[in-house]
Amino acid sequence: MTTHNNEQFTLDTDVVIEQVKKYLLSLQDNICQTLELADGKGQFQEDAWEREAGGGGRSRVLKNGAVIEQGGVNFSHVFGDAMPASATASRPELAGRSFQAMGVSLVIHPHNPYVPTSHANVRFFIAEKPGEKSIWWFGGGFDLTPFYPFKEDVKHWHDVAKKVCAPYGDDMYPKYKHWCDEYFYLKHRNETRGVGGLFFDDLNELGFEESFGFMQAVGNGFLDGYIPIVERRKHTPFGDRERDFQLYRRGRYVEFNLVYDRGTLFGLQTGGRTESILMSMPPLARWEYNYTPTPGSAEATLSDWLRPHNW
Repeated sequence: MTTHNNEQFTLDTDVVIEQVKKYLLSLQDNICQTLELADGKGQFQEDAWEREAGGGGRSRVLKNGAVIEQGGVNFSHVFGDAMPASATASRPELAGRSFQAMGVSLVIHPHNPYVPTSHANVRFFIAEKPGEKSIWWFGGGFDLTPFYPFKEDVKHWHDVAKKVCAPYGDDMYPKYKHWCDEYFYLKHRNETRGVGGLFFDDLNELGFEESFGFMQAVGNGFLDGYIPIVERRKHTPFGDRERDFQLYRRGRYVEFNLVYDRGTLFGLQTGGRTESILMSMPPLARWEYNYTPTPGSAEATLSDWLRPHNW
């Protein structure tokens, strides 16, 4: 973690937590309302939950909508006296500290294979120990997983990502795009999960206010990137072939979330609500032994997209 000023060490924890939490709750509301409008039929159902070791959240899930087969938009705020192993393994300086972690995380699995699956999250973390300096950072990002990719959609997605990053420095987009390509990579498949976007973590070097501003820009940017793609593709006709391919590719999504995703591991190790943590899974998926798409087909084209590109 890089630090360049003393601001992070003099934060009023209660004020900061309340400020970030207020934004995250409003972000969850805004995303749910906008997705319901785009869907036109489904509504998010909310489950409020409490964590025995401290904290809780509100999970919202939409099922069997006109566009969204299943999607979840979750808010959580958890805290405790000790860090989980998934955090302290790579950050030994966090051992022995109490912590608070909060964020909004979402995954949308549309029914129509021509509408991409999407994921986004923004989060804040602070760890404290009496007599020692606070350690805090922001993280998050958004990424897109199309099954039948259209260049205009992917270019729009990355143009939004560039616009989000632009006020914070010329290096932000290429750095966080590269991080996204690296993070959402299935090593055992030698392919990216989708066409990328942004991924950032351990952000505090901008100071609290600017780091918080960047996290908000990413959170707000998700809808700017995703909704135009949904509107463009949601009425595209499809048949069994496209649906079968979508379910096959959804299997890759499951593989990544269960094998590599740090958020899933952190949630389970901190005793979070299992149903909320695993709401990122698609409602249906399938696996096929040694599947090979027909050369020259639209399905074969996807494989060329599943590696880092300069969109």
